Amino acid sequence: MRSAIMTNKILYISALKEYSTEIFNAVVSYAPRLIAAFLLLIVGVYAIRFINKMLKKVMTSRDFDPTLSKFLADVLNWVLRILLFVSVISKLGIETSSFVAILGAAGLAVGLSLQGSLSNFAGGMLIILFKPFRVGDVIDFQNITGKVAEIQIFVTRIISNNNQTIFVPNGILSNGIIVNYSIDQNRRIDLVFRISYAANIELATTTIYDILKNNDLILPVPAPQVQVKELTETGILLSVRPWVKNENFGRVSSDVLLQCKQQFDVLGIEMKP
Repeated sequence: MRSAIMTNKILYISALKEYSTEIFNAVVSYAPRLIAAFLLLIVGVYAIRFINKMLKKVMTSRDFDPTLSKFLADVLNWVLRILLFVSVISKLGIETSSFVAILGAAGLAVGLSLQGSLSNFAGGMLIILFKPFRVGDVIDFQNITGKVAEIQIFVTRIISNNNQTIFVPNGILSNGIIVNYSIDQNRRIDLVFRISYAANIELATTTIYDILKNNDLILPVPAPQVQVKELTETGILLSVRPWVKNENFGRVSSDVLLQCKQQFDVLGIEMKP
């Protein structure tokens, strides 16, 4: 009985030594690949950082659009990371063809489940490439008016006039009607006054012209216009159209409305609702 136990123990120790030797030999034989893959990973990470830094410097020196620069840098960064990952696993001896097939199948499944996000991505590409607006422009889209703060890959961030942050999906934004107030430096103000039929039209128009003429923020060219727009049942509609710089639009609109109301009250010109 004791001899059988000793025999089993010897066999166990012998098998353990054999397995240990095999594991050690496998580690020794695999170590060069592991070290090479690790070195490739380290060098690749630093190379990607260097390439991205150089790309940003080149685009900055050539006055590339900031949004386009960031987008291209991000895309290049991810492409290089994927290539580095495939290179590292290939260095480890893992078959890359089956891995690429798995990635393709996974990409197809993710693409089908994220159709809305892909639409926003395509919309972001169109906005960045064709530039219907830029960062800093004031736009109007579906009754949303504000300044473009950032154009991201999937959404555009807009700061409204009351300082609210609005995120608009790029897919909707690229397919909608956008009014860009910042492309041209000048903007026309469209105001309408309704006065009584008993009021002196000539006096009213002369008063408005004087107010417009004395406002230094109103541009002389194109010349401001004051015209009879329509004769309604309740009164006469006067159309007032001065031109101003974009940054003065709100201020001048408010000033003209206030000054016209004050002068009409002084002159006895009745305004109708």
